[in-house]
Amino acid sequence: MKRLIEQRYLVRRNLPAIIGFCLFSYFSYNTVCGERSILRLMTLDRAATEASEKYDRLHEQRIALENQVVRLRPGSLDRDLLEERARIVLGYSYPGERIVVQNN
Repeated sequence: MKRLIEQRYLVRRNLPAIIGFCLFSYFSYNTVCGERSILRLMTLDRAATEASEKYDRLHEQRIALENQVVRLRPGSLDRDLLEERARIVLGYSYPGERIVVQNN
């Protein structure tokens, strides 16, 4: 009986430390591996950087295409660009010209 009383006293005396350790372990685990953890933050940051780079590339392509569209409008027709597009789309060439095909 005396031993049981000693064990209860030991548990009561160390209960705040045990609870503190459990809370520390819980929050430490969630800081490293949880839904809103440091690892998840780094993954989202990397994904945001990649998306931003992709957006910049697509934005540059769009500006280039808009520039070509403006130069092909009837009011401001660029004959060199029109000839280039006709050669590419229709396959036209001058006699005696050599055509080099590049694989993209």
